[in-house]
Amino acid sequence: MPWEHIVRSKRQARRHALDDAFQLDVVQTAPALDIGDYDTATLLARIARGELTAKHTNCMSEALFDRAFKRAQELDDHLATTGRIVGPLHGLPMSVKDQFDVKGVDTTLGYVGRSFKPAEHNATIVATVESLGAVIITKTAIPQSILWNETESPLWGVTTHPGRPHLTPGGSSGGEAALLALSGSLVGWGTDIGGSIRLPAALCGLFGLKPSSTRFPYSGVPVSHEGQSHVPSSVGPLARDLSTLTTVTKECLLAEPWNLDPNVTPLPWREDVYRFIQQQPLKIGIIFDDGVVKPHPEIETAVRLAADWLQTAGHELVIWDASDHIDCIAIMDQMYRADGGEGIRRDVEAAGEPMIPHVAALVGSSKPISVYDYWQLNRQKIRAQESYNKKWNESATLPPWSAGDGSQKQQSQSSRLVDVLISPVAPHTAVPHRTARWTGYTKVWNFLDYAALSIPFGTLEQESSFGGRLPKIYAGDARKSYLRDYVARNDMDKWNRGLYDPELINNPTNWTPNHWAEI
Repeated sequence: MPWEHIVRSKRQARRHALDDAFQLDVVQTAPALDIGDYDTATLLARIARGELTAKHTNCMSEALFDRAFKRAQELDDHLATTGRIVGPLHGLPMSVKDQFDVKGVDTTLGYVGRSFKPAEHNATIVATVESLGAVIITKTAIPQSILWNETESPLWGVTTHPGRPHLTPGGSSGGEAALLALSGSLVGWGTDIGGSIRLPAALCGLFGLKPSSTRFPYSGVPVSHEGQSHVPSSVGPLARDLSTLTTVTKECLLAEPWNLDPNVTPLPWREDVYRFIQQQPLKIGIIFDDGVVKPHPEIETAVRLAADWLQTAGHELVIWDASDHIDCIAIMDQMYRADGGEGIRRDVEAAGEPMIPHVAALVGSSKPISVYDYWQLNRQKIRAQESYNKKWNESATLPPWSAGDGSQKQQSQSSRLVDVLISPVAPHTAVPHRTARWTGYTKVWNFLDYAALSIPFGTLEQESSFGGRLPKIYAGDARKSYLRDYVARNDMDKWNRGLYDPELINNPTNWTPNHWAEI
């Protein structure tokens, strides 16, 4: 069957699922999803009438509303007959990236050739959250091959930024981010092998957690590079607020997922540690620039403002050297391409679909290497990780950050090691489709397998969507200097400089994304 016919069939099935959802009686079904403080009728109305997110951003791949409302009725019946909720996430609507197996539903990874091959079992994280009472309402779009920080495939087309269709919501969890940004779901689950949770979260003003790779179960979550484990991918949640993200993380860890997936580290949620850390002043390393691509003025201003606020609140800020990040990324990129693009090529050829430009460039630039050469890459990786660990263990004497010029070179006030780092997530805000490139600010933490959290921090001076809850970012002077004086240091930096468009960023008719910092 021609690949175009498969695409038409898949999109028609999605359209019918959405049309059926619009016919549901929201008022009658709403009591099944009574989740406390939320207006369930309003919540379900947004979900069942998901036309805004589905048709205007193209963020949904498999609409599961029929399944979701049956599940809601089961929860309602259970509560009515027993007087007890199923679990701590009872009735919480969740969405999952297309990558997660849901029994009876396709997991395509953005490939036409994986269509109409439904999963036989739920992914372990899906089974876990459902056992806690959650309701899976949809699967969301991802790019062909997953390995891109935008969201586009021949199967589903282009996913757009909420309210800004000419811009990308990021990737590869871009469908999740677009859906959550428009309140089409309360919690989303994504994966992250180079920034795929954190980048879309940042571009869409969300919280996105990439834990270490063995924190949440990966069982039942297929990948393009099946069998490649030396650049580990992580499962993690996205949400509009930190409280929801924290609660879901906590409850999933209390469910002891290591009993279902032996690759999960058997480390439970530690409430005492969580509360203790929140009550202590921290020593924080600050990264303004990775030395490769200079962030746009608004991004740098947001990170400086965050540092200033943290210092004022009593935390100790020190300068963190990121000059070794490029070496880590160079090793990582070779690992991505070690099979010469064979895995992606086979999936694309399965249905004869075309490669999107980014995937074609990735495969075209990849050459297979020998097992011996791959071992040498792993040796380099281990040495780089050991070197970074050594740098952290020597962080007691790092120079303090000065709010004045950021270059003060005195000894820090304490002899403690750094607790946490703050950095940009990306050097830019949301950009036009097919223009995203540099992901070095996020990839390095996958290479090191460190936990990282994307946090929305500020809004532009014209933005008022968040009711004043976030600080307004004014980068007028920095903007003038960047436009007038800045000379790009390399081709990638020149690319980022070329993306900078103050009029696009400041256009008050657009939904302006948050700026962010990453911890």
